[in-house]
Amino acid sequence: MTTNNIALITGASSGIGAVYADRLAKMGYDLILVARNADKLKQVAKKIRNETGAEVEVVIADLSQKDELLKIESLIKENKAINLLVNSAGVGAVAPLLQSNVDKMEDMIDINVTALTRLSYAAAPEFIGRANGTIINIASIVAIGPEILNGVYGASKAYVLALTQSLQHELGQKGLRVQAVVPGATATEFWDAAGMPHSNLPSEIVMSAEDMVDAALKGLELGEVVTIPPLQDGGDWAQYEGARKLLSQKFGNAKPGARYA
Repeated sequence: MTTNNIALITGASSGIGAVYADRLAKMGYDLILVARNADKLKQVAKKIRNETGAEVEVVIADLSQKDELLKIESLIKENKAINLLVNSAGVGAVAPLLQSNVDKMEDMIDINVTALTRLSYAAAPEFIGRANGTIINIASIVAIGPEILNGVYGASKAYVLALTQSLQHELGQKGLRVQAVVPGATATEFWDAAGMPHSNLPSEIVMSAEDMVDAALKGLELGEVVTIPPLQDGGDWAQYEGARKLLSQKFGNAKPGARYA
């Protein structure tokens, strides 16, 4: 992965996105960093330029706004040096469904689902055409355990996981690399914005953003389509996926199951 190509990272002003920016710059990438917090994003960019000498472009954009999202889509299509997209921008929630404002839930869907989808749609054909490109989508363990936190948040991350697996199925043999990263509780500002600072969580379940991203990049190196940094035994995921795929082969029947007679 050591290149002079360009990685575009959304949600790059803090947390997981900022760590990806640091790590990829140190691996030889130049960067396009996207976020809506201009001050924080510029600070991240300055630090990376000073420490690595990488070329870093800053793009201030709110991906929940259609016109600003379209600007990033166009950038991906027009800049042929971009060969890595990290969809790290995301919004979370911890409150139960009926205690959550539905307008804020819709805003979450705009970022976690719509923006990620449109940027992936912009990148995939470009990367296939160049026979060189990778899309990294940041999901969450709530994609697998929707009971853990807010239901809309869990559903949005289940979408991210399913979309990534579908991209692998459809386009993995056409030159596109995809990876869904599935973090557990990670020590970032995400929790503050969601209303539950990670300092309130048991320390033994909270991973640093640096460890999480380093593990995710190792998973990419190993060729994993789904990387779950906090999962200690990777065989557990292989077993789960095997059972899921086996079950999915049992749905093709013209008649309902006998239990519905």
